[in-house]
Amino acid sequence: MKILIVDDEEMIRGVLREYVEFEGNEAFEAADGMEAVRLCRENDYDLVLMDVMMPRLDGFSAVKEIKKAKDIPVIMLSARGEEYDKLFAFEIGVDDYVTKPFSPKEVMARINAVTSRHRKSEVRENKTLKFEGLEIDTLGRNVYVNGEKAELTPKEYELLFYFVANNGIALTREKLLCDVWGFDFYGDDRTVDTHVKMLRGNLKEYRKFIVTLRGLGYKFEA
Repeated sequence: MKILIVDDEEMIRGVLREYVEFEGNEAFEAADGMEAVRLCRENDYDLVLMDVMMPRLDGFSAVKEIKKAKDIPVIMLSARGEEYDKLFAFEIGVDDYVTKPFSPKEVMARINAVTSRHRKSEVRENKTLKFEGLEIDTLGRNVYVNGEKAELTPKEYELLFYFVANNGIALTREKLLCDVWGFDFYGDDRTVDTHVKMLRGNLKEYRKFIVTLRGLGYKFEA
C-alpha cells in the first residue's frame, strides 16, 4: 500500500514511516495540509494519516479538499480528543480518529482495518468482477467459470470474496480464520487449507489466481 503521512512534527512522521515500511508498505510524507492536498491531487494513495493542528492549512480543511478530488481513506491523528472534534471529523468523511499520544502498533491495526473495509466496499460497488473467464456477481453472490455457474458453498463464496477484496495482498492462515470464520471460531489452519482446496477445485483453471505462500498462507493474484 501507498500511505501518505501528514504531520508538522518530523519525529512523528519518522516513527510512523518506520512502522508503515516495516509492514511492507510505501510511505510518503507531507509537513502541512497544503502539501498534503497537492500530493493527493498529483498521486494516488491507498490511505492518508492526517494530523489536525498544522501550519498553512489544518487537517480538517485538507481532508475537505482531498475528498473533493479523490475518495481516499483518511485516519485523523490529533491531540484534540473532544467529542465535537471527532464528530466533525466523521462528518467530513474521515474513516477513523486516533488521539495522541498513540501506539504506532494501534495505528497500523487501524490502517489495516480501514483499508480492508474500503476494498470490500469497492468490490461490492463493482457488482460484477471479471478475471479472464472467472466472473463474480457480488450482488447475486454467484460465481461463473467460463460462463457456467460454479456451485460454491456460502463459506467458499465468502472466502473467494475476501481473496478478491484483498487482491495482491499476502494473507496468513490466521488472518483468514479471523476475518472469514470469525475470531471466536474454534478451528485450525487445516480448516483454511481444506476450504481453499475445495474452492480451487470449483474454480477449475482459474485456481491459478489463488497462490500458495509457503509457510505463510495465500494470496489472490489476478
